[in-house]
Amino acid sequence: MATEELRDIEDAAWRGFLFTHDRIWRSLEAGLAALNVSMAEYSVLALLAEAGPKGMRMSDLAERRVMSTGGFTRLADRLERRGLIERRRSAVDGRSFEAVLTREGRALLRKAWRRHHSDLRELFFDRLNDDDLRRLADIWARLDPGGDSG
Repeated sequence: MATEELRDIEDAAWRGFLFTHDRIWRSLEAGLAALNVSMAEYSVLALLAEAGPKGMRMSDLAERRVMSTGGFTRLADRLERRGLIERRRSAVDGRSFEAVLTREGRALLRKAWRRHHSDLRELFFDRLNDDDLRRLADIWARLDPGGDSG
C-alpha cells in the first residue's frame, strides 16, 4: 500500500529496487564469503586490478570506495596483513602511498571474479534480456548526480 507521499507506482518501484538490491547484495556477499572475501575487499582488489602494476593512490581508492580515510586504512591494513596488497610510497609526491595487488591478491581476485560473475549471471543477467539491460543502464545514467541528463 502506498503512503500519502508516494503514488502506488512510485512505492512499488522504490520497494522493488530496495528489496532486489538487498537480496542480490546478500547473495553476492555470501558467494564471496566462501572465499573469505567481503564485498568491500573485493571492490578494492578489483579497482587495483584495473589500475594495473602501478597501483592506485590510497586516497583515490578511499574516494572511489566512498569510505572515510580511517575506514579505508583499516580495510587496507587487513588486505595487507593477508598478503593481498602491498603499499608503497608514491613515486610522484613521496608523501602519499599507493597500493598494488600482490601475486596472492591477483590469484584470489581471479577466483573471486569467477564466483562473483557466475553469481551475477544467475541472480541478475540471466533474468533480463538486452532491452531490459539497456533500459536499466539508461535509468542508472539518468539517476547519476554527476551526469548531465538529469
